[in-house]
Amino acid sequence: MKDVLAIIMAGGKGQRLKPLTRDRSKPAVPFGGVYRLIDITLSNCVNSGIYKIFLLPQYKSQSLVDHLEAGWNIFSYDLGHYLRIISPQMRTGEKWYQGTADSVRQNVYLIERDTTLNHVAILSGDHVYKMDYSLFRDYHQEHQADITISVIEVDRQLARSYGVAEVDPEFNIVAFHEKPQDPAAIPGDPQRSLASMGIYLFKKEVLLRELAQNPGLDFGQDIIPSLLGRYQVKAYPYRRHNRLQDYVYTYDENGRRTRTLVRPTGDSGYWRDVGDLDSFWNANMDLCGVDPYFNLYGHLWPIRTFRRQLPPAKFVFGDERHQPDRVGKALDSLVGAGSIISGAVVRNSVLGCNVIVESWSRVDESVVMDDVVIGRNCLVKKAIIDKGNALPDSTRIGLDPRADAKRFTLTPRGITVVPKAFFAPSP
Repeated sequence: MKDVLAIIMAGGKGQRLKPLTRDRSKPAVPFGGVYRLIDITLSNCVNSGIYKIFLLPQYKSQSLVDHLEAGWNIFSYDLGHYLRIISPQMRTGEKWYQGTADSVRQNVYLIERDTTLNHVAILSGDHVYKMDYSLFRDYHQEHQADITISVIEVDRQLARSYGVAEVDPEFNIVAFHEKPQDPAAIPGDPQRSLASMGIYLFKKEVLLRELAQNPGLDFGQDIIPSLLGRYQVKAYPYRRHNRLQDYVYTYDENGRRTRTLVRPTGDSGYWRDVGDLDSFWNANMDLCGVDPYFNLYGHLWPIRTFRRQLPPAKFVFGDERHQPDRVGKALDSLVGAGSIISGAVVRNSVLGCNVIVESWSRVDESVVMDDVVIGRNCLVKKAIIDKGNALPDSTRIGLDPRADAKRFTLTPRGITVVPKAFFAPSP
């Protein structure tokens, strides 16, 4: 993989994720208690052996840059590795990045400068998945493709929200449609379509030639359709080929645990575009449970991030005999470092770092980000609470949609979203 450059798109506004993107870019949104979305793609790169990375930010990028500088300073320039954060420089005009293709076009000089490169992978910085890009590259070379697009099978009705690849029986792409009303079906499978995952692998010379000749701004809408019939364009069926192996914990009916079995992790075919608040909440809920849909606990494919220097999570008040309603515990949940569950119950939730849940409170099916205090006798259900909030005692969130909608964002699914520092901490 030494001749592969990864270019990560990290400049989206994330309009459908507001208020979480009010002060940060979409890839910088916290995820899974201790991570940010950008950590998923970067970890896939490092675990796949890609150590040459361009990251293209744009909107509200400071928290993203801070996170990368603090947690991803692991690349050795002496070994030819680099992680370059390339903000818009207006080198080719007087405009910021106008789209995915335009952002790469504005930085072609940097691609040309590295003469060791033969392939360029275009990746999104805000999707949740595990993928071995070396398998992707092997497939690309085996089929002598000029460009390969990673695709995933989805129900045809859901495919209307994606770019859809129309393929022949050998998975050559014959047409590409952006958010079609009548998505093309998979050959032999009339109920499903192939949705683009926004992951492309180009031969370097093909990418540079097309960006020079085609003024299109976006890969999905402009560049990819123009390549069909002129180049070998292949679809890579992600779920069929990307079978990651890992050590996993399994449990029998008596709760006994083993770690001796090596099998594909349960998330080997998992992919989610957290494009809106409901999908963001769903992706976090997919981390919970005994056998989560997306497993953060594998040992061979670690997700890396910046770790704050905090003590372990703590759970206090455990006298269930004398105070059964004041027991500190978290069930089917993820709890970040520095958090204290003090005589409260947390269920099916993801809590970030330095979260305090005080006595007699309940948190169910919720995402709580860093540095939040939930006071006594609070009830929080199906909510997303951004960082820096201090909920007063007896606060109710997620129980009365009409009341919540007057103060907060309420998603179509009924998830209540509390913006950063809405409940300001006491001075």
